[in-house]
Formats: sequence, C-alpha cells, structure tokens
Amino acid sequence: MKLVKPKKFLGQHFLKDLQVAKDIADTVDTCPDLPILEVGPGMGVLTQFLIPKGRPVKVVELDFESVAYLRENFAELGDNIIEQDFLKMDLSALFNGNPFVLTGNYPYNISSQIFFKMLDYKDLIPCSTGMIQKEVAERIAACPGNKTYGILSVLIQAWYKVEYLFTVHEHVFNPPPKVKSAVIRMTRNETKELGCNEKLFKQIVKTTFNQRRKTLRNSISPILEKGNPLSADPIFNKRPEQLSVEDFIELTNRVEQALATE
Repeated sequence: MKLVKPKKFLGQHFLKDLQVAKDIADTVDTCPDLPILEVGPGMGVLTQFLIPKGRPVKVVELDFESVAYLRENFAELGDNIIEQDFLKMDLSALFNGNPFVLTGNYPYNISSQIFFKMLDYKDLIPCSTGMIQKEVAERIAACPGNKTYGILSVLIQAWYKVEYLFTVHEHVFNPPPKVKSAVIRMTRNETKELGCNEKLFKQIVKTTFNQRRKTLRNSISPILEKGNPLSADPIFNKRPEQLSVEDFIELTNRVEQALATE
C-alpha cells in the first residue's frame, strides 16, 4: 500500500527517524503495567515500538487513509484501531474503565485541547507522554516567574509532575514543521483534591492569564469587583505568572469566601 500523504488541515507531520520514534515509545515505560492509548498514529512509526512491549495497545486515528494503512500493516491490532476524533471520545470505558497511559506524536493544531481532555480524565490517566511543539512543551513545564508560565502550566501542574525530556529537530519529519518539537512526560502527583472549588480555580486561572500583563487586581475584576475589600490585599499587586499552583489554590479559597459575603 502506498504511503499516506500528510494533511495540513489535520496538523500531520509524520516522524521518519526510527531512533527518535523508539525513544518516544520508551517514555511509557514509567508505567510498565498499564495499557496504552496512542493518539494520531499516522503510519504507525510509534506503534511499531509500542506493540512489542506486551501490553494492550489501542490507537485512535481520524484520518481515513492512515486508518486503512494501519489496518493493512498492523493487522495484529484488529479492533484496537479506532477511527474517531479523540477530542469527542468517551475515554471512561476504553479499557473497561481501567487506567491507561496516553501517548502519541500529537497533532500540533490540537495538542493543548488534548491535554485539557487528559485533565478531564486525570483519574484514568496516571501517565501521559508524547511529542508536541517545543513552545507548548515549555509552557507546560514552566515554573512561576517564567514568561512562558501560563494556563496550561498551572492547570496541568496542579495534578501532574511534568518532565521536559528532549528536543526534536525539524528535519526528522515529513513535512518538516516550522517549529522545533519536544517530548514530555506528565505523571500524576499525589494530589487527590485541590482543597478549593475546582471550577472557580479554573475560572480564576484562565481569567487572570487572559490579561497576564495586568495585575491581579485588574485581571480578576470579571470575577471579583475591584471595590471588594479583599482586592486591597497585597497579593493583588502581583501578576498571574508570579503565583504558584498553591498560591492560586489559596487565592481561590479567599475569593470564594469574599464572593459569599457580597
């Protein structure tokens, strides 16, 4: 069967360096006993290194040409080739409700959305690895005070330990992307409950970082009116990138109390 032509509208950049593919596949070994879900397998460059690990492997692919290629070249996967949009899938029954590892050479145009979905299923995904744009990987792994620290950093680090593993250069892809790539691993931390209203926590993180150049006093105003006594606290002189996950949790609790007294 002829090779699959990469489709720009699907954000496809097919990895052609087998050593890099093997290195990415080996990142799942942190969770050696769990089944594996690969997102966007394309022509199976990672899949070929995941199957020999002796664990259940499912792949989800939206591109019909790639699905046909996989069915012809990876017959051993059988019904474990899922032709669906990952972002629309219900992951709760994927492996009979059991935890699994998420991995892939993720489509660059939806990588952030993939990780937001991961957070929705964080209790089923103790480990997530894979390749994304270098810029996005740096944002996810960034520490407070870093200019790349933002919404993804806080929301993911609240639940996962993030490791920036290695950088991947453009020339190992077809077609070469205009940006460098990076491989990361996210492993669930010991947090079971945030200790605050999680919905309000997300709202505060997103609202303040959407106006990240402003101080919290101004950026949080859609949630907490400037005239509220709490807004006089010195923490509101800071910008969101100066706050750790723990700071945002504390801020959420204080804002919730302030809103209750309005």
